[in-house]
Amino acid sequence: MGKKLKQQIRGKGKQPKYKAKSHKYKLKLSYRSYDEAEKEGFLRGQVINFVDDPARNAIIASVMLENGEVSNIIACEGMKLGQEVQLGSSASLEMGNVMPLSSVPEGMYVYNVEKLPGDGGKFVRSAGTYALVVMKDGSKVQLKLPSNKLITVDGKARAQLGVAAGGGIKERPLLKAGVAYYKHRAKNRLWPKSRGVKMSAYDHPFGGKQHHEGKPTTVNKNAVPGQKVGHIRAKHTGRKQRKSGGAK
Repeated sequence: MGKKLKQQIRGKGKQPKYKAKSHKYKLKLSYRSYDEAEKEGFLRGQVINFVDDPARNAIIASVMLENGEVSNIIACEGMKLGQEVQLGSSASLEMGNVMPLSSVPEGMYVYNVEKLPGDGGKFVRSAGTYALVVMKDGSKVQLKLPSNKLITVDGKARAQLGVAAGGGIKERPLLKAGVAYYKHRAKNRLWPKSRGVKMSAYDHPFGGKQHHEGKPTTVNKNAVPGQKVGHIRAKHTGRKQRKSGGAK
């Protein structure tokens, strides 16, 4: 019958090997609730600490607000201790400030963008990333993500101005396998990963000493979990065929 695939075993979440270590997540990274203080004006705050969260590659800044709250946001490039940060619709256009996208002029860089107003931030949260405000259409704002994909979000969704701190972290060489091991372990990611074609036939559908898949890699989305390896619900694989014909 064969063994279960790793994704099947991991999906159950019962083995300690595949469980996410809760103590590695130091804090919850989210914007504060959008109240009247931010809607009508802005709140001032001061950066009091930087937190290195093992679960993320971006640096977290703890901001002490004037109302006594402590808000955790992603630090921007150039942020320093004691810097003033403003949160609200009337905040100034300074790097690191939080404001709704409707208040951000076109052509500015933003990061830590909310998908829906009030969800705390979903897009562009990795170190060194930023999105570009392309255009505004009424209450909607169009953004260009780091993947060059264009998305449209509500103008009430909040974002931070600038570029997320920590750019160039992926350019640093790992030098040895031990560094890569701890890098993936911090985020509870399985490493190293064995290719399916290198496994035995009872370990993986692509296994069996053939050094190639031996069967089509496209899989139906309704297939049973043991068959879901390769390109799930893929329209095509390989390079796109360029249409023939040219200038006459």
